[in-house]
Amino acid sequence: MYKHLSLVLLLLCICLVKGNAQQLFLLKGLAQGTDYSISYYASKPLLEQAEIDSILLEIDLSMSLYRSDSRISIFNAGSSDMQMDGHMSKVIKKSFEVYHLTQGRFDITVAPLVQAWGFGAKPVQHFPDSAEIREILKTVGMKNLTIRGNLLQRKKKGIKIDLNGIAQGYTVDLVADYMLAKGITSFIAEIGGELRMQGKKPDGEGFRIGVEGPSLKSRAEPVIRHVITFDQGAVTTSGNYRKFLEQGGHKVSHLVNPVTGYPLDNRLISVTVYANDALTADGYDNALMAMEPKAVLEFIKLIPGMEVYLIYRKADGSIDEMMSPGFSRMIIN
Repeated sequence: MYKHLSLVLLLLCICLVKGNAQQLFLLKGLAQGTDYSISYYASKPLLEQAEIDSILLEIDLSMSLYRSDSRISIFNAGSSDMQMDGHMSKVIKKSFEVYHLTQGRFDITVAPLVQAWGFGAKPVQHFPDSAEIREILKTVGMKNLTIRGNLLQRKKKGIKIDLNGIAQGYTVDLVADYMLAKGITSFIAEIGGELRMQGKKPDGEGFRIGVEGPSLKSRAEPVIRHVITFDQGAVTTSGNYRKFLEQGGHKVSHLVNPVTGYPLDNRLISVTVYANDALTADGYDNALMAMEPKAVLEFIKLIPGMEVYLIYRKADGSIDEMMSPGFSRMIIN
């Protein structure tokens, strides 16, 4: 599962601190179509690479669209109801919350649209026309799904689900909670740019996170727009300036509006979300991309603890930024 996000981890040093002998340990690897990085301070190694890989494999077997033997792929390939495992149940229940609060801007039944626009597991030869979109939209809408306990049910045939827009955040939380259970209290867990952070370095300095975005200069490479720090929480980013496809001179974003059936084409370029957990941040970042900047700042007041940083295009084509008061307080550079 891959979702490109514009966060850059800024790890400034590896050091041994006298007195409590806290050392920075790093684990890196590949999973879910992207890479991951685990950084933590401890007096001795408390985490093995195999432990992280085992967690990521467990999630893949549940929610990866790129594995034919995953639970989600089996559901999509069939027509019957399905008993969800614990992981999928938590993610889908959160998905319903986001779906309702965003008035359908986030919708896990978007899978056929994602595939039609070329961002699914299979390559496409052409972009869909309006008639194809109308036909696909008949099988899009979380109103066509119900949950009874851990049983996921379709109300009509052809419903397929895609959890790529939220499952990675859940995975980050799973890794972070596993680290906490092992007694690790100063760490950054990051998967594909989605991250959750807790604690400080042994010298009392906070971890620093670079928030990436497009340069104010047109056609320039993306740059680090701000550096932020916080004691605990999660940050995810959704954007449309890196991941897109072109066909016949037509460029389309990988973010598809489940209401209209077409890729997003509005003023927002990227949305960075801070929340108490990565599942929440990841669940809302794509949906916020479908709103106007000022509407985003109003909407997040509904979610306790949520903060946002927006990069958007003004009416004259220039790039500007906007942020919530709480996000501005996290900026150190």
